[in-house]
Amino acid sequence: MLAQIKATAAHLQEVTNNFNPEYGIILGTGLGGLVDEITIQQAINYGDIPNFPVSTVKGHSGRLIFGTLGGKRVIAMQGRFHFYEGYDMQTVVFPVRVMKYLGIKTLFLSNASGGVNPSFEIGDLMILNDHINLFPAHPLTGPNIEELGPRFPDMSDAYNTHLISKAKGIAHKLGFKVQEGVYAGLSGPTFETPAEYKYVSKIGADAVGMSTVPEVIAARHMGIDCFCISIITDLGVEGKIVQVTHEEVQHVAQIAEKKMTQLFKVMMEEM
Repeated sequence: MLAQIKATAAHLQEVTNNFNPEYGIILGTGLGGLVDEITIQQAINYGDIPNFPVSTVKGHSGRLIFGTLGGKRVIAMQGRFHFYEGYDMQTVVFPVRVMKYLGIKTLFLSNASGGVNPSFEIGDLMILNDHINLFPAHPLTGPNIEELGPRFPDMSDAYNTHLISKAKGIAHKLGFKVQEGVYAGLSGPTFETPAEYKYVSKIGADAVGMSTVPEVIAARHMGIDCFCISIITDLGVEGKIVQVTHEEVQHVAQIAEKKMTQLFKVMMEEM
């Protein structure tokens, strides 16, 4: 695995003329529009990258973008990989590992999620301050690669408190509301039942989704700071639960992502 990570990173350095990104960005379902704000130096299809998996889900374009955002060098995944697609956890987090070897020190993530906090509304932005890992597999299971990080990494600061504070201040200046809360990560691909929504709420989560947690674990294992925003695309609150489709999730995400894009851009400018 380490040899594959290094080989992929070396290939990307070669084809991008040693472009060294400072920040990584992972864009979730229906949230690829942020790429329009990036001054693109190069865009590479996942299928053209050695050892890289490919996106199989609608709303995930499947391109690795190199360029600048807010004056900072970034590498952005326009589409991520999910455990429910049949990939093992090592494959799901492989791109994060590669980003580390390309030079990133901070990772920005986004996702679409179901809100279980009664005060949330569809279209809200929630800044993650913690997560609950409910996936049936863990990205750090198996022999530990000491070059990547310690056997037992600390997760008390999974989401960087300084970045959370900065984001809340910027959102206030921009004049829009942001929520803050805990994200529960489940394997999917089914949307949750009413009882599952209630369970997730009872154990302390504010939103639930099918991504993000593995990537953040891998990033923190390697000492990468993380910041994440969930867009609340549906509600798992008793009395407000309705049937939902993937297309509806994409639609809500695409509407709300304008605020997320603005927030990410200004954060980059002020980093």
